[in-house]
Amino acid sequence: MKRYGNLWHQIVDWENLLLAARYAQRGKRFRDNVLAFNYNLEQEILQLESELKQKSYHPGAYHTFQIYDPKPRLISAAPYRDRIVHHALCNIIIPLIERSFIPDTYANRLGYGTHRALERFTDFARSSRYILQCDLRKYFPSIDHEILKEIIRTKIKCSDTLWLIELIIDNSNLQEPVIEYFPGDDLLTPILRRHGLPIGNLTSQFFANVYLNGFDHFVKEKLHAKKYLRYVDDFAIFSDDYQFLVNAKTAIEDYLAKLRLKIHPIKSQLFETCYGANFVGFRVLPQRVRVRNDNLRRARLRLKKLQKDFAQRKISLNKLIQRLQSWESHLKHGNTYRLRRSIFNHYSFIPHPQG
Repeated sequence: MKRYGNLWHQIVDWENLLLAARYAQRGKRFRDNVLAFNYNLEQEILQLESELKQKSYHPGAYHTFQIYDPKPRLISAAPYRDRIVHHALCNIIIPLIERSFIPDTYANRLGYGTHRALERFTDFARSSRYILQCDLRKYFPSIDHEILKEIIRTKIKCSDTLWLIELIIDNSNLQEPVIEYFPGDDLLTPILRRHGLPIGNLTSQFFANVYLNGFDHFVKEKLHAKKYLRYVDDFAIFSDDYQFLVNAKTAIEDYLAKLRLKIHPIKSQLFETCYGANFVGFRVLPQRVRVRNDNLRRARLRLKKLQKDFAQRKISLNKLIQRLQSWESHLKHGNTYRLRRSIFNHYSFIPHPQG
């Protein structure tokens, strides 16, 4: 396995840090912390460059908040200057490490995403009799720090780059508690081992893919699953051989235990594809692809908010059109023509006259 070295000078290069700042401010350019940083942009970038080269850089505190839809999750936002460092690191290491990823892992990868994953999932489902669909239990809070570091060390040998990666991992804030026992554990092991990556970090999204990369190869190359795909912590294997999937489930549970992960006991099921399967907000059936009801409910709430914001002139016409086109493009990946027409006929977007 190829290990990459001599990366540090690329990461701390002025041009790379400047590019990272441009990436980090996308969609957030007019926030106070971004405006303050950009007011003295050159000086701030020079300061970051100096701190990284001298290894005096230390991440700041996270801002955390809870979301409850579609499910309760703790979201952590790193300070803006830390997000620049995350982008600077990922600019260099992602193109190298992604070369080892299988083609059928779709989350947080340029040119992949939910729609491409849905298309592949639909092809597999309609050409197979059975599906083993699994969801990992509390994936991001369960990622073990030492195991993650060991995996990264098999891919990167640049000591300075490893210093920064491990600094970011070690400064992850506390996530929701996960108490799970695995072979060889004693009573205190789940408490003493540090685990959990903050959802919201660019680095966390990438590290989450790296953490399961070996698992992807295990399923493809050891279990010889011809039809397999993964989107973050949701993965599926398709086959016409029921017993093959039964055996695969047992082997998967054994492998995941080495990563201190468990599949969700309720959300992970083996069933016939003719009954339909839920994936990335859609329900894939033999003859059609429908939008899931909970996804549609959230979309209606967003449309109501857009309607209100436009009426109060909080968003421009161009921004409104972009949002509506984006949402319609998403729906077009299912058989949703009548649904789209009924929804857009229901909502009208009229700005209140300025008085």
